[in-house]
Amino acid sequence: MTVSNETMKRAVLVGLIGADIQTSKSPALHEREGVLQGLNYRYELLDLAERGLPATALPDLLAEEETRGFAGSNITHPCKQTVIPHLTDLSEDARMLGAVNTVVFKDGKRTGHNTDWYGFYENFRRGLPDVPRRRAVLLGAGGAGVAVGHAAMKLGIERLSIFDQDASRAGRLAKDLNSRFSAERAFAITDVGEAMRSADGLIHATPTGMKNHPGLPIEESWLERRHWVADIVYMPLVTELLALATRLGCRALPGGGMTVFQAAAAFKLFSGIEPDAERMTAHFTELCRAS
Repeated sequence: MTVSNETMKRAVLVGLIGADIQTSKSPALHEREGVLQGLNYRYELLDLAERGLPATALPDLLAEEETRGFAGSNITHPCKQTVIPHLTDLSEDARMLGAVNTVVFKDGKRTGHNTDWYGFYENFRRGLPDVPRRRAVLLGAGGAGVAVGHAAMKLGIERLSIFDQDASRAGRLAKDLNSRFSAERAFAITDVGEAMRSADGLIHATPTGMKNHPGLPIEESWLERRHWVADIVYMPLVTELLALATRLGCRALPGGGMTVFQAAAAFKLFSGIEPDAERMTAHFTELCRAS
């Protein structure tokens, strides 16, 4: 009896649970890397909207994945916080951030991880390795802002000024970061223009700049050549903010790298194999340009 090469490959089945996720780049990104790593790797979307399910169906989707033998699952909006009560354990970072974007199923246990913060951290570390980190402004204190703020602290930003349209949310994030890192380094602000005058750089973690939310998140006059700019938006690859930064001669970091490095970290958790992050970066750029 002849056994096909595909059958002989180690099978890894993973998924993504969330709402309105049909345009996700994760299946293609994970599956191609899986194939190139010699795996029979499949990535499925378990879309609440596509299935006509409420967010409360999350426990059923987790149970479905376990029953079908998934190695794990990525988790996205609106489930990153609500998934926590349904898990056996949390990694240190997931516990600190209070949010999970990756769940690993192993030995009857469900362990939640957060690779979002690492995605930004690694993208920044590689893309802006030598920029000054004395003062930075963070726009957005929502789910993405929480992860990015955590990464900014780990990157050594000495003073992080946080702005959010919901001032109380910015205040909570500043308080959480200061408690977590045992230092008064994060501050909620209400005047972004004033903060930019003394800042070394800008971290953007709001939806502004996405295809459905065009525009600039700041006044054009607030940005100067001396600033560095790190965006987390990746559709389009070059946002209006990044285009402005480039015209002014600022050091600019696109958001795609955050997505790639969080995916690479999740891939390793699922498969136990270190992926080729540079190869995944090139593939991600191809996917974005084709869409």
